[in-house]
Amino acid sequence: MKYGVGFGIVAAAAVGVVGQYLSQDKSREISSQKEEPRLYVEDVKYVGETGDIHAHLARPRRDTKLPGVIVIHENVGLVPHIKDVARRVASEGFLTIAPDALSPLGGTPQDANEARSLIQKLDSQATTKNFVAAVKYLQTHPQSTGKVGCVGFCWGGGVTNQVAVNSPDLKAAVPFYGMQPKSEEVPKIKASLLIHYAGLDERINSGIPAFESALKKASIDYRIFIYEGAEHAFFNDTSQRYHEVSAKLAWERTIAFLKQKLET
Repeated sequence: MKYGVGFGIVAAAAVGVVGQYLSQDKSREISSQKEEPRLYVEDVKYVGETGDIHAHLARPRRDTKLPGVIVIHENVGLVPHIKDVARRVASEGFLTIAPDALSPLGGTPQDANEARSLIQKLDSQATTKNFVAAVKYLQTHPQSTGKVGCVGFCWGGGVTNQVAVNSPDLKAAVPFYGMQPKSEEVPKIKASLLIHYAGLDERINSGIPAFESALKKASIDYRIFIYEGAEHAFFNDTSQRYHEVSAKLAWERTIAFLKQKLET
């Protein structure tokens, strides 16, 4: 089947407390970088539309070539949690980078509110091109097989959709509760899509019908899963919105999808 849709409904109670992110100190405590003997980790930079883009790179400590995965952060920038997610992806056998979208503005600040304000100042087209450049960076990396996927969360989920629209070289995209692209942009997508939504995320979910209609019309390879009882940002385990059952299931599906699309 060229395209398909699956609605994965997770039977779990909603998170009792609706909150924003925990303090940055708590975030650093929970997601602090740990020594991982199986991984090689370094901070790198690559040339984007706006100049040098700084990124966190992680890969298994082995000589074989690996498929690449870009991890795109939320609207608080490249925080320890996202670096941790990049290392989780790498531990599954991928060459992974998590770029800092705020590189043109001096990088991610420690204060989350300041980071949110800076995110709003970014030029959306230039930002998309900076992440499209990350596709090229991984494609041409000496330890890459040339196949590249992308995973993004919240703000980064919307950017992931835009990378899929603007990079014909992208093989797989996994947007978590991200803003959908315009329907007229959807036919440009060449990547396979695995799309995660939170059942209680009314604002983002309002865009699902038009997005799915455009995906079907363009015969895009896609699957959609909606997680009942989960809120926006349910995957972030440093957030009070974290929904463990949904997060674990979405992660299992994501890794299986990336392996299917990038390793074959």
